[in-house]
Amino acid sequence: QVQLVESGGGLVHTGGSLRLSCAASESIFSMNAMGWYRQAPGKQRDLVARIQRSGFTNYADSVKGRFTISRDNSKNTVYLQMNSLKPEDTAVYYCNALTVVGVGFVDYWGQGTQVTVSS
Repeated sequence: QVQLVESGGGLVHTGGSLRLSCAASESIFSMNAMGWYRQAPGKQRDLVARIQRSGFTNYADSVKGRFTISRDNSKNTVYLQMNSLKPEDTAVYYCNALTVVGVGFVDYWGQGTQVTVSS
């Protein structure tokens, strides 16, 4: 069972920046992918950014050019640098780890961290 702990959320004004961190209890290099998702009230949980084991990254269109996902394998930590924040970025942000178990995939989730962007 992989434990994921997010930190770095908070309240910021429009145009501001935050950096989220996700510390994993196991090697993140062994994971097929690490990602950040977000869920606003009354909405579904959506992918924000993902980094695969190869280092390939992909982003939701709404955050391209503003958010950057990165990882530090030596610290088993994944980061999400968020710049030029907008009120519509307000949500609970969840860290995700995707790994292969047997012939299938297993998702692990953190508890989430709140990001609030005021206008």
